[in-house]
Amino acid sequence: MPGGRDPPDHGMNPQAAVEVELARVVREHAGRLAASLVSLIGDFTTAEDLVQDAVEAALEHWPREGIPSNPDGWLYTVARRRGLDVLRRNARYREKLALAAWPPQSPQDDRLRLIFTCCHPALPRTAQIALTLRVVCGLTTAQIAKAFLIPESTVAQRITRAKRKIADAGIPYRIPDADELGPRLAKVLTVVYLLFNEGYLSSGGERAESRDLAEDADFLATMLGTLMPTEPEVLGLLALIRLHRARAASRFTPSGEIIQLPDQDRTLWDHAAIGDATALIAKAAGFKRPGPYQLQAAILAVHAEARTFEETDWEQIFLLYTMLDGIAPSPVVKLHRAIALRYVSGAREALSEVDKLSDALHGYHLWHATRAELLRDLGSFDKARAADRRALRLTANPAEQSLLRQRINWA
Repeated sequence: MPGGRDPPDHGMNPQAAVEVELARVVREHAGRLAASLVSLIGDFTTAEDLVQDAVEAALEHWPREGIPSNPDGWLYTVARRRGLDVLRRNARYREKLALAAWPPQSPQDDRLRLIFTCCHPALPRTAQIALTLRVVCGLTTAQIAKAFLIPESTVAQRITRAKRKIADAGIPYRIPDADELGPRLAKVLTVVYLLFNEGYLSSGGERAESRDLAEDADFLATMLGTLMPTEPEVLGLLALIRLHRARAASRFTPSGEIIQLPDQDRTLWDHAAIGDATALIAKAAGFKRPGPYQLQAAILAVHAEARTFEETDWEQIFLLYTMLDGIAPSPVVKLHRAIALRYVSGAREALSEVDKLSDALHGYHLWHATRAELLRDLGSFDKARAADRRALRLTANPAEQSLLRQRINWA
């Protein structure tokens, strides 16, 4: 399998350049590769393993031989050949693999089946996320472990158990029927949303954010938007992710400290991306099926369209949170609604609403941090410090910890 071209020049050594290019190819094509192989051989685990074997082979061959002119086809050829070796005793599989061509004839349906299989409700949510990252995005077990700051063995166990569950339970490799699609799509969107949240503000204690995970979530949401262009909640989630990422350059100082929304330099925001996301919201609204992701995206759009923090339309944001609480009620939604209420009716009324959430959110650091801000507004500095201390004990994110320590010292 001769190489076709040299690695792209990124100002790095050839090995590193190959790894950068391979990462791009894997992200764009691993899901298609795995989906095509699953549809051919009918075995989820074998197909996923074949793709990973092909990626490992590329890491071995490409630095020496150069990057192939058709890198995704190279990966598929390797996976197909190894599939022939693995399944050589099964004539039917062998014939199907031998006839297989790249690219597949129905890549969209295959990838959609793959995503729904990875996010099947019979699997634990942690397994859904790990399996989606491994199979659809092509991340290795080590990369997933690093992203979530957990042992590689834990990730491997989750993936192994998930694949065993798929096999043992006979989970079908298919797009759900129309009457199943709503609940199943909601599961898929939840996995992508949770993945983005972890990238946007990490729950672990070593870094504030993981832009790679945020990019993976954007990739998955974009894929879903391409495969399901008439599903408004898919468009809403994609807009939500894009709006958050549009202000990534303003969220942290060079040393990793959080810059809160009132203090962010809005000239650093990607206003072209904001415009594109707003267009997605408008497109989703045209289907007249409002949902929680569309409303969350609309709230972010109001923030993004304000030229300054002082010009923010808080009444509209409060109304949108009220609508969101009606569609998808939760204590966290009510907390954000109370934050908006602070700018509409004042800190005292907002604190009254926040305190009603004590039982539900007492273990949530942002509930305590919000109380601290409101108490500080009302001049209760000792109580504000106590609330910030409680929030500090409840978060492991280093940037949040640093901000809370500063506030404790200010009050």
